[in-house]
Amino acid sequence: MRNFKQLLIWQKGFQIAVKSFRLTSSFPKEEKYGLSSQITKAAVSIPSNIAEGSSRTSLKEYNRFLEISLGSSFEVETQLLIAEAVNFGEKEKRDELLKDVDEEQKMIMSFMSKLKL
Repeated sequence: MRNFKQLLIWQKGFQIAVKSFRLTSSFPKEEKYGLSSQITKAAVSIPSNIAEGSSRTSLKEYNRFLEISLGSSFEVETQLLIAEAVNFGEKEKRDELLKDVDEEQKMIMSFMSKLKL
């Protein structure tokens, strides 16, 4: 078992989840169960799947959870782009979160490629 809290990909994913809650708190109230919920659920899934994967004994299983985490990051990116298109949330927070998500995607892909060595 790996200590997932020491992984930079988990730490970055955790920050993304926290920032997503902060961003969506300024969305229109009618979006509480719509786009806001979608963003926060997908964002929470990023570090959660990294953590769950770290408990797996095989690299194949671990990699599968990293793939799920990566997929969640692409969901968050898409949802943030939709939020941007409809002008939900503060632009600076949205842009910062999009940058963080992009970095996280690169970090996860790099980590996955190192696992396969």
